[in-house]
Amino acid sequence: MERVVLGLSGGVDSAVAAYLLKEAGYEVVPVFMRNWDSQLNNDYLGNPTINDDVCSQEVDYADAKAVAEHLGLELKRVDFIKEYWDRVFTYFLEEYAKGRTPNPDILCNKEIKFKAFLDYAFSIDADWIATGHYARIEHHPDGESVMLRGVDNNKDQTYFLCQLNQHQLERVLFPLGDITKPEVRKIALEQQLPVAKKKDSTGICFIGERDFKAFLKNYIPAKPGKMVDIETKQVIGEHQGIMYYTIGQRKGLNIGGKGGPWFVCGKDYDQNILYIAQGDQNKWLMSDGCSVTDVNWISGKPPVGEYDCTAKFRYRQKDNEVSIHFNEDGTLYCTFKNQVKSVTPGQEAVFYQGEVCLGGGTIDKVYKNNEEITYL
Repeated sequence: MERVVLGLSGGVDSAVAAYLLKEAGYEVVPVFMRNWDSQLNNDYLGNPTINDDVCSQEVDYADAKAVAEHLGLELKRVDFIKEYWDRVFTYFLEEYAKGRTPNPDILCNKEIKFKAFLDYAFSIDADWIATGHYARIEHHPDGESVMLRGVDNNKDQTYFLCQLNQHQLERVLFPLGDITKPEVRKIALEQQLPVAKKKDSTGICFIGERDFKAFLKNYIPAKPGKMVDIETKQVIGEHQGIMYYTIGQRKGLNIGGKGGPWFVCGKDYDQNILYIAQGDQNKWLMSDGCSVTDVNWISGKPPVGEYDCTAKFRYRQKDNEVSIHFNEDGTLYCTFKNQVKSVTPGQEAVFYQGEVCLGGGTIDKVYKNNEEITYL
């Protein structure tokens, strides 16, 4: 019997993954990962559960334990608090301090779920590891592992898995890749899993829901500054710190008046200016190219020459037709077939060929008419 070490989070997705793996005849070893300690990590401001009798992670652990017991499995527990801080959260803070907008879920998958956890799983004799991600893997006879979108287009999570490599994927199973979220809920209810009706978790990977502005103040001092209309250069108001805002953001600006809603369209980190503009489709939000660094190709083989594919620049964004090639300095340049709104430095560009996720990298610079947009 093959042994699968499964990340059991206390949510419905990993619970159903555990059930499906057991039904498929695997020896399932569920493991709860604890990666965040609010007291140790000074997580007070913006934490809605800081005064609860039981912290949210312990609630999740109790739920995971109840699921394991319901399925006749013995739950293990492992701490990656230091690894998460060193490999994920430090980078997260560094990027925000620069005024960029990182995606911690992608780094969390690369460094924790499919590195620290993978190493732990194989130290206890796993044949496979598994998670509750909505994605598919084809393990080919030649040894290559190909990652495909999950069949549930609304839940597909390949965007967050784009930094994984062949070594990480060769012994990974995604039991939910071929089913939809409604089917997952149905299975959970039919099997009377204790978390069948539990809300899906949201917020920062392994940290949870936070008042984001207050949360960042735990680690980065707020630096208020001017909010400037990029068209007229007039000061419209004050921002609380440019790190709190992302390109394309509409809510939370607290600006009214005529002319339609205002959007964040740029940042001047050196001058501490937040640029804003009116109108959802205004020219300041649009771009037609970007450079991408730290690109990971899941197959291990980068495309040669000019290559046409599609790309997502945010999770759940529609596919954008693009053409990519490598510059002389090794960075990737991505040309959009049609202009795209709110492409943001620090976010991830993830590339696809049909159902296949090719990989992705970090958006570094954004362009329009072959000129860098310097206000981003």
